[in-house]
Amino acid sequence: MNLSLNDIREDIERGVRQALDEDLGSGDISAKLIPEDSVKSAYIITREDCVLCGSAWLDETFKQLGGLDSITWHARDGEFVKAGGKLVSLKGKARTLLSGERVALNFIQLLSAVASKAKQYKDTLGESKITLLDTRKTLPGLRLAQKYAVSCGGLSNHRIGLYDMFMLKENHIAACGDIRAAVNKAREIAPGKKVEVETENLDELKQAISAGADVAMLDNFSEAMLKEAFTLERGKTKFELSGDLSLEALTKARNLPVDYCSFGDLTKNVRAVDLSMRVEK
Repeated sequence: MNLSLNDIREDIERGVRQALDEDLGSGDISAKLIPEDSVKSAYIITREDCVLCGSAWLDETFKQLGGLDSITWHARDGEFVKAGGKLVSLKGKARTLLSGERVALNFIQLLSAVASKAKQYKDTLGESKITLLDTRKTLPGLRLAQKYAVSCGGLSNHRIGLYDMFMLKENHIAACGDIRAAVNKAREIAPGKKVEVETENLDELKQAISAGADVAMLDNFSEAMLKEAFTLERGKTKFELSGDLSLEALTKARNLPVDYCSFGDLTKNVRAVDLSMRVEK
């Protein structure tokens, strides 16, 4: 699945509200240096190549601050922008522009970084048939935003949370008794939900296949283990490669006979894109 803006409208409103509350507190005292009726134009540029993501968060930031006269986007979410490129032009009360600057930039810098990294992974994947997925290793409060950014970079979303599919790990299996018992119980609880089993060795992988898991995660399998795993008759069970995967690891994995690769790196190891807002004199 892939999240769209329509899926996360309420999350955007909530996230922006929280960000403004923590930044403004009792009020922006620096903005009071400027006459209340002063109207200015401004624009945001990127200092480095990036894939834009986060326009809705900027729009919502200034909406919650009372609105601007105009917001004109020069690129769309998911579009590649060269260093020095202008992302958006703004016009409105100077106080509003300056009070919303940091909150708006924080969202766009982070989400564009995620989208840009996702595009790197997609480009590295090339013509491979593997589907690249994100994980739940997201910043608290920004899961839906980061997963939307992953989709803007051209990749796919794994489960959103603990509610939309089963991920049976070591402790779930131990509590149920074994892999087959855990899978059967999952089918009983929610027959329509996908069941994935995390496996750490070949014996567990065989059990997951035998139990009819929809997906078997091959977690940190060695090259020798992978070689043997690919000789197994997997039936309808799809294989997902996971573990400490990186861009370099994908270069080696893109030709393997797996269905999915999941990368926590997409959302947890990101450096914000360098953006700047400039108010015109």
